[in-house]
Amino acid sequence: VQLQASGGGLVQAGGSLRLSCAASGRTFSSYAMAWFRQAPGKEREFVAAISWSGGSTYYGDSVKGRFTISRDNAKNLVSLQMNSLKPEDTAVYYCAAKYALGSKWPPTDYYGMDYWGKGTQVTVSS
Repeated sequence: VQLQASGGGLVQAGGSLRLSCAASGRTFSSYAMAWFRQAPGKEREFVAAISWSGGSTYYGDSVKGRFTISRDNAKNLVSLQMNSLKPEDTAVYYCAAKYALGSKWPPTDYYGMDYWGKGTQVTVSS
């Protein structure tokens, strides 16, 4: 599975952005998908995850109620809608895939993910 994230940019605090992650391959629906982020000098942080069917979602405490993850298996696409953005949301955002069968849910550990896309920068100004 190859992943390509897009949609990052510069936004003012309180604004919104929508990130997308396009996946290649015919087995996209076999994977749970997740978003992580990494700010300068910090460890990679779990943001959100969605199950292979889209029926289950899970969020990190810092984004709960502000971010929404979704997926479209017909289009091999996973999205992250980010609302009420804060300067502390500034980071490089990465999408990642974890083969769903037999794996732990939710996939919050970045070292356990199977595939990664290149990141997209999100900068929130105060």
